[in-house]
Amino acid sequence: MKVLVINCGSSTIKYKVFQVQDGSTLKELASGLLERIGSDKSTLTHRRDGETYKFELEAKDHREGLESILKILTSKEHGVIEDPSEVFAVGHRVVHGGDSVFQPTVITEDVLNVIRRWSDMAPLHNPANLAGIEAAISLLPGAHQVAVFDTAFHQTMPAEAYLYAIPYEYYERYRIRRYGFHGTSHRYVAYKAAEVLNRDISELKMVTCHLGAGCSITAVCGGKSIDTSMGFTPLEGLVMATRSGDIDPSLIFFLVRKEGLNVEEVENLLNRKSGLLGLSGVSGDVRDIWREVEKGNQRAELAMRVFAYRVKKYIGAYAAAMGGLDAIVFTAGIGENDWRTRELICEGLEYLGVRLDKRLNRMTSKEPRIISSDDSKVKVLVIPTDEELAIALETLNLLLRKR
Repeated sequence: MKVLVINCGSSTIKYKVFQVQDGSTLKELASGLLERIGSDKSTLTHRRDGETYKFELEAKDHREGLESILKILTSKEHGVIEDPSEVFAVGHRVVHGGDSVFQPTVITEDVLNVIRRWSDMAPLHNPANLAGIEAAISLLPGAHQVAVFDTAFHQTMPAEAYLYAIPYEYYERYRIRRYGFHGTSHRYVAYKAAEVLNRDISELKMVTCHLGAGCSITAVCGGKSIDTSMGFTPLEGLVMATRSGDIDPSLIFFLVRKEGLNVEEVENLLNRKSGLLGLSGVSGDVRDIWREVEKGNQRAELAMRVFAYRVKKYIGAYAAAMGGLDAIVFTAGIGENDWRTRELICEGLEYLGVRLDKRLNRMTSKEPRIISSDDSKVKVLVIPTDEELAIALETLNLLLRKR
């Protein structure tokens, strides 16, 4: 019995296959990433048994992409599944379900309609999530389909953290509030950090920093999310690869008047042309930006300073919200791999009790680790996230409860 996890982006499908063992535990069998869906040359990176294989293929949409993935997964040379009927369940990452659906749930037509309804609030995510679900339903009709929502972990936020100071009638009418995202990742790394620290999570006050193309930061107090940087949509909060994060809302009115932009153009500007890309003028990828910094590009350096400053500001705010801080956790692409950005963020946090060990911080490892010095009051950790494992566990546990 196997569980397949699918995490769909606008032009990507990230996947993992797990074997169910002893009825309730999971063993990873294979993983991979299909990129450039919709282009003439899509690329598939497939990993199994410590080996990595790369393929070039054509996938004009998510259905063709998933078909290609299933061919690899069932092939004699590279596969881990003899027949698609072995797939007991497919767990899907879904970004936004509002407050209609947020706990892991079996996908029905009603659930699909909720995902469609909230697509305007997560335009970079929900349509892709929906495309992956529809492809999986068509190609794996015998498997249970389960949606695991990014917003679930943040449902413990108190009203003072999730309400916006606009007329209350809009909350009542449209459920306009802070929802938060990356919740599956934040929960996973918070609990893993407690394990590394050998502490009961109920005793810990942590700030978890999910820093990738999309970035968010969460105050985790006693194992529960009490505040998070992303809001009604994933646009709010930190500076991201191409998203602006926090801005003065009046900037939108200003740009409409001065540039003659319409609503769609402003949305595109803030979601796809801003953030690190907009600031640096180079790229939304920190690897490209740091290369430019090394060449003396001052705008690139400024972009990274703005990025780090915004993270640092949220860490301080969340330490205040929790009345203290025991640990800072870095995860996701930037958080796990970019020692320079971690160093830049931690500079100036000594007043909180943060003492980064620069030697440990610059070491590369795929394992969870502490990168602060022994005398650091606030521990700093790097915890590789595994959203797919977390989604697989949520999927399996839901279906086992329903038996």
